[in-house]
Amino acid sequence: MIDAAELVDNDFLRQFELKIDDHFAKIEYSLQERKIFLTKLILPEELSSEEFIAEFLTVVFDNIEERNLSVVPTSPEIAKFIRRNRRYKKLLPVGLRI
Repeated sequence: MIDAAELVDNDFLRQFELKIDDHFAKIEYSLQERKIFLTKLILPEELSSEEFIAEFLTVVFDNIEERNLSVVPTSPEIAKFIRRNRRYKKLLPVGLRI
């Protein structure tokens, strides 16, 4: 299981990073006002299982929720995650439907 302490928010590169063994999982983002646009999910082949993706995105979304930001998913994988996990729909800005 992924620990939230392992997640790094790299402000300089504008991405969430998670290192598992010798592999990096990343989500690129753009922060504008109180909205975070999740633009790209980058995973090595070794970490591309559905279970890992769901776990990684859960940690990222919990971090975003703690910061009281709205989420605008522009990546199809991230939008699919929100559709499957309705509890994160409350993070979408008013008027945005997925």
